Amino acid sequence: MITSARHSYNASFSEKEYQLFLSDLNSSAHHIVPFRVAESPVFVSRHFKKKLLAASEQIIDFITTDNFKKITERAIPKNLFVPHETNHTHFLALDFAVVKNQAGELEPQLIEMQGFPSLFGWQDFLAAKYREHFSVPENYFNHFELTRSDYQQLIKKIMLGGHDAEHVVLLEIEPMKQNTAVDFLISQQMTGVAPVDIADVKREGRKLYYLKNGQKILIERIYNRVIFDELIKRKDLQLQFNLTEDVEVEWAGHPNWFFRISKFTMPFLKSPFVPECKFLSDYQSFPADLENYVLKPLFSFSGAGVIFHVKQSDLESIPVSERENFLLQRKIQYEPVIQAPDGLVKTEIRLLFVWEENKPRPVLVTNLARLSRGEMIGVKFNKDKTWVGGSVCFFEPD
Repeated sequence: MITSARHSYNASFSEKEYQLFLSDLNSSAHHIVPFRVAESPVFVSRHFKKKLLAASEQIIDFITTDNFKKITERAIPKNLFVPHETNHTHFLALDFAVVKNQAGELEPQLIEMQGFPSLFGWQDFLAAKYREHFSVPENYFNHFELTRSDYQQLIKKIMLGGHDAEHVVLLEIEPMKQNTAVDFLISQQMTGVAPVDIADVKREGRKLYYLKNGQKILIERIYNRVIFDELIKRKDLQLQFNLTEDVEVEWAGHPNWFFRISKFTMPFLKSPFVPECKFLSDYQSFPADLENYVLKPLFSFSGAGVIFHVKQSDLESIPVSERENFLLQRKIQYEPVIQAPDGLVKTEIRLLFVWEENKPRPVLVTNLARLSRGEMIGVKFNKDKTWVGGSVCFFEPD
C-alpha cells in the first residue's frame, strides 16, 4: 500500500530468489512448512496504521470494561468451562480486512477476533527471512516499539510466567501433525517450552506430568494451543487429562478466553471499523438482502460452517432454540491493494497483542498478513494461485 516500497520490492523480486527463500524457511526451521507462504510482505502506510490502531483501541475499550465477563458468560459452553480462569486473556488477535469506504478511502474492517495465541514465533522468524532475501526498507518495522530481541524476551516472559521452561508445556493435539507445527518448533527455540501432546499428559490427583527422556516432569504452566472444536471431534484419543478438570496448573492463554473473545463478542461492538453483526436469535424477521450477509456459527474454527452465500432456507433450517449460536454479519468487500506482477491482490491484517499480568490493557506487539485472490481469504479459495498465502506486514515509520 506504499507505492515506493512496492515498486522497489517488485523490481528486485525474482522467482529464483523466492524459491531460495522457501528453501531457507524449511531448512532454518528444520521443518517443511505445509502452508503457502506469499511471495511478498505487505507494506503499510503510517496513515493506514493509524486507522488500524484506532480500530483496535475501540475494540479493546470494550474488552476492558468491568462487566465484560458478565456479558460474555454465555459464550462458554457449560460442558467446556475450564476452572481457574485468569482475570484476562494473555493473547489477543484482531483480524482486519482492507476495504474501501464510501469516500473511496482505504480502511480496516474487523472480520474475526480471538482471545487465543497465534503464530508469535513463526511471524518473527518469517519477517526476518523476508528481510534476508528481499528488498525491505530498513526502517520499516514488523514489531511495535520493540526490537526483535525485546519482542522475543516478552513472548518468553508471557509463556513462562516465572517458571522454569522444563515445567511449562505448549499443549496441543498431536502437535507435530498440526499445520502450525513450525510455529511450535520456533517458539521452543525462542522460549525453551516444548510442544506436548495432550494424550501424553499424565494426571496424578490434581497434578499433571509429562515424560522427558523417560523422566516424569511436573507441569506447572500450560501454554494452551488446544482448540476444543478439534478435541471434541477426536473420539480416538485416550486421555488421562481433560481440559475441564480441576488441576493444579497455571495457564498462559486460559481456554475460557477462546470463547469470550471470539465471534460471540462482535455483536456487542459499536464502531465504524466493525461491520453490522447480530445474533440470529435477535432477528424478528431476517434481512431481505441476504446476499449482503455472511452466516457464521459461533463455535467453529478456521472458517468451518461459514455460509458465504446465505439463503432464507439456510436460516429457517436452524431450530429457534439454536439460533443464539449463530450470527449474521454484513458482508464486506476486500479491496485489492497489493500490486503483484500480474494484477492486484487482497489482504487481511491480523494484529497480535499480549496482555501481561497486572497491566490494564493488552499491548500490540506484532502482526500477521494473508494475501488472497479468491472470494475469501483462505486456502480453498486460493488454489493454484500465486502471490497469495501467509505473510507479514512491514509498517512505515512515523
